[in-house]
Order: sequence, then C-alpha cells, then structure tokens
Amino acid sequence: MSSVPSVSLSNGFSIPIFGLGTWKSKPGEVTQAVKDAIDIGYRHIDCAHVYGNEKEVGAAIKDKIDEGVINRDDLFVTSKLWNTFHRVDLVEKAMKETLNNLGLDYIDLYLIHWPLGYKEDGELFPTDEQGKIQFSNVDYVDTWKAMEKLVEKEYTRSIGLSNFNKRQIERVLDSSTIKPVNLQIECHPYLNQKKLIEFCKSNGITVTAYSPLGSPDRPWAKPDDPQLLEDEKLNFLSEKYKKTTAQILLKYQVQRGVITIPKSVNKGRIAENFNIFDFELDPKDLEYINGFDCGGRFCPMTAGVGHPHHPFENDEY
Repeated sequence: MSSVPSVSLSNGFSIPIFGLGTWKSKPGEVTQAVKDAIDIGYRHIDCAHVYGNEKEVGAAIKDKIDEGVINRDDLFVTSKLWNTFHRVDLVEKAMKETLNNLGLDYIDLYLIHWPLGYKEDGELFPTDEQGKIQFSNVDYVDTWKAMEKLVEKEYTRSIGLSNFNKRQIERVLDSSTIKPVNLQIECHPYLNQKKLIEFCKSNGITVTAYSPLGSPDRPWAKPDDPQLLEDEKLNFLSEKYKKTTAQILLKYQVQRGVITIPKSVNKGRIAENFNIFDFELDPKDLEYINGFDCGGRFCPMTAGVGHPHHPFENDEY
C-alpha cells in the first residue's frame, strides 16, 4: 500500500497528494520511470496528450497491473485536453484518443490544459508563415460543457482546469452543471499562488502544483534565469531538517495541502522526491518560504500572447 495521504475531491472521489509528473519525460525513458515510481509507492501519475508520451505511460501501467503490483483502481491517472481540441465536436474524440493511448477504460481526472484554443484540425502547434501560433476563437465555457458529457459517459470520473485565472474559473463555475474539482497551476516559492489557492479552496476546488522545483529543464530556460533549487536561502533549511533542497520544496507544497507532481526519470530522484512524509516543516519555516514570492513565472505561455483568453496577461491572479 502507498503511504501517500489523499485529498478529498468535491465529488466524493479522492486524489493522492503526491504524484509523478511526465512533462518533458522522453519516450524511451518514461515507461521505466513510471514503473519505478509505482514500485516505490507512487499511485498518482500526471499525463497530457501534448506531452507525446501517453502510450509509454500506458505500457508501464499495464506491466505493473499484469505483474500484480497494482490494480487499476489503486492508481489515479490525470490527463489533459490540448488546445487544438477545444471545439465541442473534438472533445470526446480527444478523450478517446487519450484512453486508447493509455490503454485504460477511464481516467480519474481530465483537465482543460489551457483556457486558450489553437486552430483545429491540424498540428498540435499550428503556425502561420511567420511562425506565430494560429488561434481558435472557441470559448472555454463551451469546451467545459463538452467536458461534462465525458463524466456522464464515464470516460472520466472527474474534470477540472489547468492554467486558468480567477476570473476564468468564475466563468466556468457560473455556467457549469458539473463543477471543476481541481485546478493545476505552476506553483513554487517564487510563485506561491496564495490568493488563487485560497480562492479555489473557498469554491471546493483542489489545487495541483506543477513545476514545484522550478522546472530547471524547461526547453526555454536561459543560462542567467534564477535557479530555485540553487537558492542559497534554502540551504539552512536543508541542514536543519537533513533533507535535500528538492525535498524541502516538495514538503512545502504538501504541507500547504497542495497536490504536488514533480517530474523525474531518474530512479534515485524519483525515490528521493517521494521521501518527504517522515518530517514536518515548522510553521515559521513555511512562512519564511512564502516570503520568496516575487511573481516569478517560469511557464509564461508566450506562444499564446495576444489570445483573448490568455490567463496571464493581466494582474488578476
């Protein structure tokens, strides 16, 4: 049995507070990473169509079920609807493709990956002659209504949002029959998302943190970008708790009640990341880490700048 605590969702299901992220995990590496994670005790795997590795994730899940290590119901699997499938008639098709890729009859949580849509019926990153992303004008509220049908058809147990701001979440809440149970957002000490987390909590929405370690391997990183894992202000906490900087950063999220999904394909790091349930951060240290916040966003979605539904182009959280 996994030792990871779970968080209750508003629809009666629950989600492990800690899981394995698969963004940037290359085909050829991710199958073994997921198998290692399951062996270590992970029971929550976070995926997305656009990551291009759902088939490999599915192969790992099948192997571990076939070996008798887990049953399907032991595992919580999340995936996401990509931007080119926002049009209402494409949502179910995209869901079925994800299920086929993963080799599953249902997934536990399906998220709208971003509130902004891209041009449909082509590449995942459709561009014009100048290389600029081509947008779709589909309203994510209409996309949400199609997402609700996926729950009714039992393709997914729960639905939610990713990278939506407060105003956008409110629009979905105001028009929904099935409420979103989860919001997945970039979250780490440089961008602690305190206001957005409090807003979600007040509306019965759990929050998942992606890039909890600052995503140092993001493709667009520049050599002079701040490195969260190398922040000297964390050194004394590592010494105090006899834990690595990464473990301190992950515990910071879990102790705040934030679901956390660090990515790794290295078995040693996958195990190290998991080893955070044998200590507690002092409340004063939590507040100290909160003080790092500077609105430092590592994933600004620059390709979507100019889209009317871009979530980060105003001051609203």
